[in-house]
Amino acid sequence: MAVNSRGNTCRRSRRFTHTPGDHWATPAFRRDLSPHRPFPTTETLPRPQDTALQPRAGRPPLDSVPSSVPRQPWVASQRSPAAPARRSCISPSFIRRRRCHWRGDLCARPRLALSGLTCARAAAAAARSPDSPARPGEPGPGLRAAGLQEQPRRHRHQHEAMVRRLKVAAELQLRLWPGGPSSRNPEPEVRQRKSVCLASPAPSRSSRGRFPPGKGRSGRRGLNGAASPDPAQPVPPAVSAKMHPWPTSCHLEMLQGARPTITNFPSAYLGRSRTRSIRFPFCCLIRRLQFPRLLLLGVTCHAVVCSLWRPGLEGSASLLHLYSNKSNPEQGYCEREVRLASSLDFWTLSSENLIAMLPVDPVKENYVRKVKNCVFSIAFPTPFKSRVHLVAVSKQVLEDILDLDLSVSETDDFIQLVSGEKIVLGSIPLAHRYGGHQFGIWADQLGDGRAHLIGIYMNRQGEKWELQLKGSGKTPYSRNGDGRAVLRSSVREFLCSEAMHYLRIPTSRAASLVVSDDAVWRDQFYNGNAVKERGAVVLRVAKSWFRIGSLEILAHYGELDLLRMLLDFIIQEHFPSVDVKEPNRYLDFFSTVVSETAQLIALWMSVGFAHGVCNTDNFSLLSITIDYGPFGFMEAYNPDFVPNTSDDERRYKIGNQANIGMFNLNKLLQALNPLLDPRQKQLAAQILEGYPILYDTRFRELFKAKLGLLGKSKGDDDLIAFLLHLMEKTEADFTMTFRQLSEITQSQLRELSIPQQFWALKMISKHKLFPGWVSQYLLRLKSNMNDSDSERRKRMTNVNPRYVLKNWMAESAVQKAERNDFSEVHLLQQVLRRPFQKHSAAETAGYSSPTPSWAKDLRVSCSS
Repeated sequence: MAVNSRGNTCRRSRRFTHTPGDHWATPAFRRDLSPHRPFPTTETLPRPQDTALQPRAGRPPLDSVPSSVPRQPWVASQRSPAAPARRSCISPSFIRRRRCHWRGDLCARPRLALSGLTCARAAAAAARSPDSPARPGEPGPGLRAAGLQEQPRRHRHQHEAMVRRLKVAAELQLRLWPGGPSSRNPEPEVRQRKSVCLASPAPSRSSRGRFPPGKGRSGRRGLNGAASPDPAQPVPPAVSAKMHPWPTSCHLEMLQGARPTITNFPSAYLGRSRTRSIRFPFCCLIRRLQFPRLLLLGVTCHAVVCSLWRPGLEGSASLLHLYSNKSNPEQGYCEREVRLASSLDFWTLSSENLIAMLPVDPVKENYVRKVKNCVFSIAFPTPFKSRVHLVAVSKQVLEDILDLDLSVSETDDFIQLVSGEKIVLGSIPLAHRYGGHQFGIWADQLGDGRAHLIGIYMNRQGEKWELQLKGSGKTPYSRNGDGRAVLRSSVREFLCSEAMHYLRIPTSRAASLVVSDDAVWRDQFYNGNAVKERGAVVLRVAKSWFRIGSLEILAHYGELDLLRMLLDFIIQEHFPSVDVKEPNRYLDFFSTVVSETAQLIALWMSVGFAHGVCNTDNFSLLSITIDYGPFGFMEAYNPDFVPNTSDDERRYKIGNQANIGMFNLNKLLQALNPLLDPRQKQLAAQILEGYPILYDTRFRELFKAKLGLLGKSKGDDDLIAFLLHLMEKTEADFTMTFRQLSEITQSQLRELSIPQQFWALKMISKHKLFPGWVSQYLLRLKSNMNDSDSERRKRMTNVNPRYVLKNWMAESAVQKAERNDFSEVHLLQQVLRRPFQKHSAAETAGYSSPTPSWAKDLRVSCSS
């Protein structure tokens, strides 16, 4: 038990205590989660000055090493008699109390923070027996001399785990420095990605100004006058992945009056600090690392910064960044080599910011009910009963967003995480409460009926991404559903969300897809014939999952204080251009949403995408494409194209999507009205009236680019409309017509000699008005000043995709996946990743060919 500054006992240390290497929340943690035991924060915990680090009587502190023991030149605790005594951060009291005394924070698990000046000696001591004599270049005393030999019985497992960590750290010390890499530990091959760090550091007390690279106030000197290391001195190599799944972290041991040396320790043994991530323009100007009591002043460009876990919005990156300025320091930035995590051991999420800033349902039981006066409900995923199989992962999402190496997807921990069987440390799964208008009618409470928000991840670029499992079980918002998603719809969402990203359309992303053998019954066409299908889960990520319905339900029930709180939170987190303190902030927010929604729908139209279910609960406040259900890419051009068989009234046909956007934005305005004064309501109405102009302008720009037109001309609108009319009359393929116009030459068009491979143009050329359109088009192209035909074709092929996820392609992949053949899923992944480039395997599969006869009338439904 620990006692916080208010005198209350805190069970957090007991609740999060695990064995080394086990970082999963246990069922005991789930049961112990209750509203009257909130997570402690640094403000409610004692500070270092309030808690003395006094060892238990009868046990010497770590610094009390017998004088007869020879001191090694690399031992960091060696200091002159005049130097002030330092507290040891490794002491029996530290181990017993399970507390990080540097910041007064409770430890997430028993661990050893190897960051003080005496830690290196203790680490090396653990690698040797107490009776063995000291040898040159090896550590000195054993654990008995350090006062760590006797531990209470109830803490013996913690002590043993600490000893194991000490031994590994000491082994790293002997192998990696100063003698260089050992033949037994060659430098491993680590996947590296380069990026640029441009942010500035927070200056420390001892250093306020900017000094030349490698120098402090006194020139090339380090802490307390110590000389800085030689720039030509080699940097220690990384730790082999066989020894530890995580790369090494380095910290600097500053020896008073002597040249500092670099000691290597795995970040696992350094403990997890709660300080912010530090970014800086020059490596040599590092002021502070995240490790407790570790200051780097006046050092050279070789340093390692590890972004460690910090509960809250800023902290969830568990990634090691190796900074090295390899060129002129005046360039203003450091080249950064990023090593992606190869394990989930220290990869964490955080839900604390959402829980701390927004109200959570006080009822913790997971049953279907009417929920009020909250934004989230705590709901844990329901694991599958049968074995789970990994179908596919998105390499780009893992590496670019989640900072995970692709090899992580092969581990059992990853499959258990993305299937909802286990949750990662720091995660509290949430289900979001929202309402919405479905097919134009208010549907009251909807919410995440089969989705769990498992946490927020902050990656190396400082981007915050919300991770959500779809199909992971029931929540309080499941209504009559079972909380599951089937393989059929999950394959479609996984492929389409990634395809839309590579089509340069704002969208949520999909990280992984898993399938189980659990039976899920679905009536696909609502005709009374339910069929047994396989359950699946998609891990999807987005900057935010808030939608128009998130605000509608609060306004509908008159929860205005909560509405204002949620709006301010969304503005502060996701709308940096809007000042949250501005009285007209809600007008600025609404204006941004109107503009970006118009652009999003225009982008949909430019690739022939029909969402299928444009309800207000499916429209994101961030104007990204979410909730892929009965969507469809238009094949034969038809403004009345409806991919959803459930839409009998053709409300969400592709030609009506712009009008539906207007309807949804009007519902958003109605939700904002209670917070607006009369003048602001009038201005908001004027903003909404500008939506059609915004949409038409963007639509015109996109289709002019699809035709390769530059500049402005009065006849551009007529030229676009004329072509669309010909495509509708001849039922020409929308995607391939524009693509083949990008590849054909002007001379071929002029002579109307269309090659056989341009089958879409062949179809439209049969119309009697096609020659007239060609003559107008060629005349308009002549007005493109200084524009050659090759430049036109290059420009058009860059905006007109060759491949989109047509329904028949997705259906073919689904049918094979039902037979455990995921080869076409993987093929579509590769093809849709480069939709503007020709792919030989895609050509063989016929993805750029006419639609097969069996798929002419293929449509999907809302049943998923």
